Amino acid sequence: MIDATKPKRPTCATCLRAQAACICGWIAHCDSRVELLILQHPLEVGNAKNSARLLHLCVGGSRLLVGETFAEAQLLEWLYGDARVPVLLYPETPGDASLGIAPPPALNANLLGEPARLRLVVIDATWRKSRKMLYTNPLLQRLPRLALRDMPASNYRIRKAHAPDQLSTLEASAHALMQLHDDTERFWPLLTAFDGFVAQQARYAHA
Repeated sequence: MIDATKPKRPTCATCLRAQAACICGWIAHCDSRVELLILQHPLEVGNAKNSARLLHLCVGGSRLLVGETFAEAQLLEWLYGDARVPVLLYPETPGDASLGIAPPPALNANLLGEPARLRLVVIDATWRKSRKMLYTNPLLQRLPRLALRDMPASNYRIRKAHAPDQLSTLEASAHALMQLHDDTERFWPLLTAFDGFVAQQARYAHA
C-alpha cells in the first residue's frame, strides 16, 4: 500500500529527476542551425536510463514532445512550421511494405548543405515502440529519412542493445547533427556529456 502522507522526493525542475539523481551537471549547451524535434514515447519519460531529456537540455531551440499517436493537425504544424523541411532520423527498413508502412521519399541531397532549412525529427523509443509510432503516424512515414552509416559502437552500456551499432537517442542525434552541419567539433560536447551521464547511471546501478 502506498502511503499518501509520505512526502515525495524533491525533484529538479530542469531535468525532472529526483534531486539526488539530477543530471544537470552534464548539460553541454550546443547551438544548432538544424532544429531538433524529439518525439518521445510515454514509456521513456520515467526511464532513468533515457538520454532524450539530456539531449533536449543540451541542444538550443530543440523541442521534446511526448506521445505515441499524435493529432494529425498538431503533428503537421510541428513538422512543417516555420517553413522548415523535416527529415526523419531513422534507418532504412526494407520490410516496411509488409507492415503497411509507406516507403519514404528520397532525401534531397541539396538540402544537406542548408542546415538552417532543416528540422531533424527523432523518435525516442525502443525499436519496437518506434515502429509502432511510425505505423500510427502516417505523416512520419512521408518524411525523407536520414540514415547513419559506419557509426562507432555505442557507449550506452547501461541499456541492452541488439547490435553494437545501435546508438542511444543522444548519440544518434549528435552524429546526425555533426553530419548535417559538417562539423564534428561543435557537437562533440554532446558525446562527452553522454559519457558522464552513463557513468553516473552505472554508479547508481552498482551502488
